[in-house]
Amino acid sequence: MDNIKLADLLFPDVKLTPEDLEVQYPPRELPEGARVTRFAPSPTGYLHIGGLFGALTDVLAARASKGVSYLRIEDTDKKREVDDGVSAIIKGFEAFGVEFTEGVTGFGTEKGDYGPYTQSQRVEIYHTVAKRLVENGHAYPCFCTAEELSALRERQEAEGALIRGYFGKYAKCRDLSLEEIEAKLAAGLPWVLRFRSEGSEDRRIVFEDLIRGKIEMPENIIDEVLLKSDGIPTYHFAHVCDDHFMRTTHVIRAEEWISSVPKHIAMFKACGYRVPKYVHTAQVMKVDDETGDKRKLSKRKDPEAAVSYFVEKGFPREALIEYLLTLLNSNFEDWRRANPNADAMDFPFNLKKMGTSGCLFDLLKLTDVSKNVISHMKAADIYDRVAAWAKDYAPDFYAVFTADPAFSTAILNIDREVPKPRKDIAKWDEVPAYLDFFFNEPDADPALLPERVSPEDAKGILACCCAHYEPGEDKDAWFARMKTWCPALGFCPEVKEYKKNPDGFKGHVGDLSSVIRLAVTGRTNTPDLCTIMQLLGKEKVAKRLNAFAAKL
Repeated sequence: MDNIKLADLLFPDVKLTPEDLEVQYPPRELPEGARVTRFAPSPTGYLHIGGLFGALTDVLAARASKGVSYLRIEDTDKKREVDDGVSAIIKGFEAFGVEFTEGVTGFGTEKGDYGPYTQSQRVEIYHTVAKRLVENGHAYPCFCTAEELSALRERQEAEGALIRGYFGKYAKCRDLSLEEIEAKLAAGLPWVLRFRSEGSEDRRIVFEDLIRGKIEMPENIIDEVLLKSDGIPTYHFAHVCDDHFMRTTHVIRAEEWISSVPKHIAMFKACGYRVPKYVHTAQVMKVDDETGDKRKLSKRKDPEAAVSYFVEKGFPREALIEYLLTLLNSNFEDWRRANPNADAMDFPFNLKKMGTSGCLFDLLKLTDVSKNVISHMKAADIYDRVAAWAKDYAPDFYAVFTADPAFSTAILNIDREVPKPRKDIAKWDEVPAYLDFFFNEPDADPALLPERVSPEDAKGILACCCAHYEPGEDKDAWFARMKTWCPALGFCPEVKEYKKNPDGFKGHVGDLSSVIRLAVTGRTNTPDLCTIMQLLGKEKVAKRLNAFAAKL
């Protein structure tokens, strides 16, 4: 067959050559060993936590080698695409500080010299490469209808074929003559472009996965579709063209793509391109609440599957990244202990330290990590972040929280800049309830009084506090003053002394503090009570003490 003539018939408007593209997208000038990685989502909805996991891997792998990471949008599947799905993806990355060197930066915007970074804008590139494949005999047009392909599958099933698909004796259009093709084209029949596979059922390929080692698989024998009938490429073909001309060195993607490697390698070789290194990462899993078994995070069942969930709940970006790094590399926690104040993104990430089994996403562990991260933040930083979160997700709280920024910041600073800061807050959506008693009168429950303290004794403690409280005293002076009230109230001023002779007293000085805490805050556990009372002011404290006494 005259393949040059066939190529001109199929692609009469293609004037570029692959050589032109090589000039337009030259090899990158990067240091020896620098990795070029890509994250390539489809704009089919929100950013999945598994996507953030994968993107973080790409960014860190490139960063650790002084290379380049880029964001490519694979929008060739128009049926599944959602309106402005790109913005949802970008917002997810921005919320958690994941930044690519190049690529799509927003709806219709991008940066870098190897674009366009959106596949639907790269059709000329795909057609140029496709035309060359036809010229070299590596691709051909297929005119089979959906009904014919369905009949083919039924035939294969009836014959018990071990491999199903369009190949060998089942590839009806593979050996059409030029005359037959010309006639079908003249008749206006729709066609797809298929890859002419040279694989054999008897041969196998071996490739090196950077975290899984050598993998052996059967050669690809399927004549895969390269271009659909509308001229848009399939994922497989676009991947080959884009990763070559964007000069990707490492294809990092989920393990579900391992089965596609043979067809991708075959296409790279047919195009004359160097095959990139492959890294297939483990899937993000969770323990099913009902069965107790591990399973993939589900968009339908698990709200935490969406990155937007963590934005709405108000997890700090540092906490989620910190937690994901514990899943990505087994040595991250050791590094963190040795570098407690370092930016997590400076971690010397190593692809070979990634696990091959499913990563178990544990919300409880993330919560612990987040509490620790927040405990080391400055109060002013927390104020800014809580205000930004509340503006979008808790407008009523935003109004009271931001009415007096200095007051709210002082609240957040209680027990913060100390050697062992409290770890009460895991995410911003907990802050409204956590700070509620500062902005609203507490509804203290008498049932929460210490067991040793009767309502009558509690009244005496509250009356004593009302009469003798001095807001100007520091924590030590305040506690010393409470001790002076103890003898008259029948309580022991020293806890150790009380433990030696519990029958000699109604309780100890800690019980006085507990009663006052309950009256002022409505809670049995809070940050430093002395500071809380100072911030509330003597008048408000007295009002709450009297209100609780009246309840008793």
